[in-house]
Amino acid sequence: VGQTFGQRSTVKVFSLKESGYKGYMAKVKLHDPSAVKLVLSNGKVGSVGETTSQVGERSKAILAINGGGFARQNGKLYPMGITVVNGEIKTFYQTDLSFIGFNEKGQLVGGDVTSKKQIRDLNVRNGATFVPTLLKDGKKQTIPSKWRNKREPRTLIGHFTNGDLLFIVIDGRQEGHSKGVTLEEAQDKLLEFKIKDAYTLDGGGSSTFYYNGKLMNRPSDGRERRLPTHFVVMP
Repeated sequence: VGQTFGQRSTVKVFSLKESGYKGYMAKVKLHDPSAVKLVLSNGKVGSVGETTSQVGERSKAILAINGGGFARQNGKLYPMGITVVNGEIKTFYQTDLSFIGFNEKGQLVGGDVTSKKQIRDLNVRNGATFVPTLLKDGKKQTIPSKWRNKREPRTLIGHFTNGDLLFIVIDGRQEGHSKGVTLEEAQDKLLEFKIKDAYTLDGGGSSTFYYNGKLMNRPSDGRERRLPTHFVVMP
């Protein structure tokens, strides 16, 4: 679909078409570890939110996807779990979920993180929270019963054995276009791609893939959702 050879990253984007679902994926090689980051909507915790396209455009990113889960309170959106931006822990609660972060070398790290010390020990620069962890060291992780065999739009993030990153957004809830994917199918597909570790980010109507100034996928709400966090890759 496209490729961008930037000073800080090389991004190659592919369309993904399988039986029953469609989406997009980006293979990312970082030349500068700080090229991948988490961006807070409106630059703060607790806001009306921004769409991923708005954040991608505002931050001059080549690639942007939606971030972690969130809660709505008094008309504002707040990230759930642990949120880290530029090495600063912005939120820290609900530690029974999966943390998805990037360390100072631009490597994907995360999983069970229950203490601020772990965040420091992992040298996390940026990260958000959702659930569940899909793969660890190339092995399938158990999907909690309430998440099993449900076909939904998904946002997935993983890395190859060489450290290159993979971002995937799969559309769903749209008969005739894409029905979505189960987490079990996602695990199989990621293993096919020889992914080592992988996590899910917020899915459903939140799943958004922005590349090179354009919204590429078709969010299930019919339009982009305002969200509190977004992962971006700088060119």
